Amino acid sequence: MSDHINSCLLVGSGRMAVEYAKVLQAMGVPFQTVGRGASSAEAFRQKTGASVIEGGLSSYLKKTKTRPAAAIVCTGIEALADATIQLIRHNVRHILVEKPGGLNTSELIQVKKESGKHIARVFIAYNRRFYASVQKAREWIEADGGLQSFHFEFTERSQAVATSSLPETVKQNWLLANSSHVIDLAFYLGGFPSRLHTFSSGSLPWHPSAAQFAGAGKTERGALFSYHADWAAPGRWSIDLRTAKRRLLLCPLEKLKVQWPGQDDWTSVLLSDERDRQFKPGLYRLTASFLFKEEDLLPKIDEHCQSCQTIYTKMVPPLRKEGNP
Repeated sequence: MSDHINSCLLVGSGRMAVEYAKVLQAMGVPFQTVGRGASSAEAFRQKTGASVIEGGLSSYLKKTKTRPAAAIVCTGIEALADATIQLIRHNVRHILVEKPGGLNTSELIQVKKESGKHIARVFIAYNRRFYASVQKAREWIEADGGLQSFHFEFTERSQAVATSSLPETVKQNWLLANSSHVIDLAFYLGGFPSRLHTFSSGSLPWHPSAAQFAGAGKTERGALFSYHADWAAPGRWSIDLRTAKRRLLLCPLEKLKVQWPGQDDWTSVLLSDERDRQFKPGLYRLTASFLFKEEDLLPKIDEHCQSCQTIYTKMVPPLRKEGNP
């Protein structure tokens, strides 16, 4: 614990910055917050009682002579990669970036290249890995000798996305921007896929490349898996996990149910989830892992780029340009 980070720069002053600030305040970790817009900065101050340096990251980095030991980047998705690269080029060497770390694979590859060039450690903040429900499931999976098979679903609330004020570029990259939360979690528990067969069809006004997704494969740990999502139909996220001794269900992901051999009913699992109820679920453990450099559960930028190139880009076809067949 002697190598822990005792101060931090929080980049962004929006909704996620508020959640991180609450965690940092509870931990007693000093932090500075850099924001861009006056309205989000004022909302941040009202919700946290903490000050915000307005004017954006570029202005802050030009004016300040001292460099933070670490930074947490929680801007909008469209600005994540640019902010991370700015920090890396200004000698910040320990960075946690809100998921998914960038708008697309190209941006993430650029972050990876910059982090390698400047010897910076960049991690992607997939907080669902740190849910009490997920850690209990992981404990049982390991005790049972690993997963035999699993199935996951990442159907999205299409109407909410369609009517949101998010940039169109974010909506068009929605599988990486949002569905990757459950996809990352499924393969975190089941192992990285060694074989992956994917199918997609349909379209939506806000996501013209596909609306339905299905696929199957096998992981490096030998578990068979399948997945399904239909963004033009009702549904929700879920992960169904099967070992030789029990079946586990994460639906919603914050909750865990178990089914034993010979039983039809599910039993709800009692969890030690005080932190998940006090703060945004998973965020306290994730932030502690980053600050105390206990990073085994945190996906590194190299690993995340590999997932983007071999999983996410295969799940959704590229958007066709007008005039192309």
